[in-house]
Amino acid sequence: MKEKFYHYIQQLQNQITTRLEEVDGEAKFQQDLWERPGGGGGRTRVIENGRVFEKGGVNISAVHGALPAAMQKYFNVGDVDFYACGLSLVLHPKSPMVPTVHANWRYFEMYDKQGNVVRSWFGGGQDLTPYYLFKEDAIHFHQVCKTACDQHDATFYPLYKKQCDEYFWNAHRNEARGIGGLFFDRLEETVEKTAQQWYDFVTTVGNSFLEAYVPIVEKRKTLSYTDEQRTWQEIRRGRYVEFNLVHDKGTLFGLKTNGRIESILMSLPPHVQWVYDHQPTEGSEEAKLLDVLANPIDWITVEYYTVNCTL
Repeated sequence: MKEKFYHYIQQLQNQITTRLEEVDGEAKFQQDLWERPGGGGGRTRVIENGRVFEKGGVNISAVHGALPAAMQKYFNVGDVDFYACGLSLVLHPKSPMVPTVHANWRYFEMYDKQGNVVRSWFGGGQDLTPYYLFKEDAIHFHQVCKTACDQHDATFYPLYKKQCDEYFWNAHRNEARGIGGLFFDRLEETVEKTAQQWYDFVTTVGNSFLEAYVPIVEKRKTLSYTDEQRTWQEIRRGRYVEFNLVHDKGTLFGLKTNGRIESILMSLPPHVQWVYDHQPTEGSEEAKLLDVLANPIDWITVEYYTVNCTL
């Protein structure tokens, strides 16, 4: 399974970076091959200073070795070895009218000292972080996520949407990082679901990413914006940084397993502001975004809600 999934993410990385270069129309991804001292390595691809994307990365890695003591405690296991592979991406567009996006699809195995697999699981998801909220974009992103889930189990979308809302929550700010999407972890083989069925589900979600995100970028990338709107984007990017450094489990795992720092922190945007006690004007588009981030919405049945946002 690990060879199969690693082959999949290699191909997916190629598909995503090729399409994003077409969308940008100017910048190209720069590739960096690296090795991890403890075992394994990866292929980092970063795009910077483009026409559309100010900074972004689409990275794959496959690392292995002895599971560090800190992670043994986290997983509540003894002295075991591990293998982890995955694709992780973050894209920070230049325009505040285009949302930031994050996605990750991964596979993990643990082994006893005889090399036997003792546990294995899939994880991942995709989520959207707008700076100015267009309701139709939020509906589109979530509908693509739901369609991917429904091909496998009708209960998946509501479950993994809820888990996404709960996971990407900046508890110290009491607000969501963005408008969510999907988040799932520890998808292990059971009597009801085989490893192959979980593989099929996770790869369906991975294959849906470009359909979920690219139409939004194409629709918004040429919209005009002001310096004040750019400032708002940079302030909100600060909240994105806070989540990744304070709460994100993937960042923690990378740092605790001697991962490559440049790849782990690729998700951080190049221009960010932290303004003391910044409060948007009441009734403004910025204030309306904060209202939505404080109260996650069911975007599939959004017609039953009054959502005051840019249309």
